[in-house]
Amino acid sequence: MGIVRGSALALAIAGATLAAAWAWLPAQSMGVAPGFDAGERLVYALKTALPVFLWLAIAIRGVSGRRFTSPADIRGSAFAPPSPELKVPVAILQNSLEQTVLFMGAHLILAAVLRDGELVLLPTMVLLYMAGRVCFAVGYARGASGRAFGMALTAGPTIFGLVTAGVLMGLGR
Repeated sequence: MGIVRGSALALAIAGATLAAAWAWLPAQSMGVAPGFDAGERLVYALKTALPVFLWLAIAIRGVSGRRFTSPADIRGSAFAPPSPELKVPVAILQNSLEQTVLFMGAHLILAAVLRDGELVLLPTMVLLYMAGRVCFAVGYARGASGRAFGMALTAGPTIFGLVTAGVLMGLGR
């Protein structure tokens, strides 16, 4: 598919999904009650983010499990570079950790400024993040063009969250 086409397609899907959720997804169906205060919005954001942390735990387990059973890797990363069998899982884990930190920052900042029905964007962002991580992991071994769609589908909601939060804060929220 190529890097540019894969990334553009992922960003288009992310944008359309977020727009559709904001326009048509009933807040009550997503567990959002009218008038959530700041604390309730942050609790809601953390609850919706559970899959993000489960993904990270799975990625950690994927590396640690392989390391435990590999004589070449069992001593740890301080003593030698990863074996060929461990290189891709380590790269996926490192990228997932980086993306999780950025995503969670955007997710929590956005939760602080969204109101009522706008909060449906949070679980939608998590859904896109998760789909992006799976696509990234599946495509990783195929190189940059293989992982571009997943990377953009992961990063798109993060960028959206940061930009949207910045705009809303600039407007006084």
